[in-house]
Amino acid sequence: MNTILLVDMEFGIMVSVIGYLIVLSALTFLFGVYSLVPKLLNAYTRYQLRSQGKNCAEKDTLDLSGDESAAIATAMFYILNEHHDLESGTITIKKVSKRYSPWNSKIYSMNNYQR
Repeated sequence: MNTILLVDMEFGIMVSVIGYLIVLSALTFLFGVYSLVPKLLNAYTRYQLRSQGKNCAEKDTLDLSGDESAAIATAMFYILNEHHDLESGTITIKKVSKRYSPWNSKIYSMNNYQR
């Protein structure tokens, strides 16, 4: 019986370690992606500026400050979420006839006690 408990405990430890390694590798991958994206965007912007004939020195930074990034993100949020339907402003009321349902019938819920 002790061997079964020992095998189950070893299996649990192995699953835990594998789970931690998967999470750690995923976080490392995401850190690498998020660190690489700004560098790629800077390189692409420099390429676009050079192809347009504008002089862009390598020491110039094309990075935006946090305030500028927040302002751009807020503006994009407001622009992209302005999808409203144009309504005519008229209200229409349609009369719906109620169908019979035993749930809304009060007579069947009454208890008829006869003495």
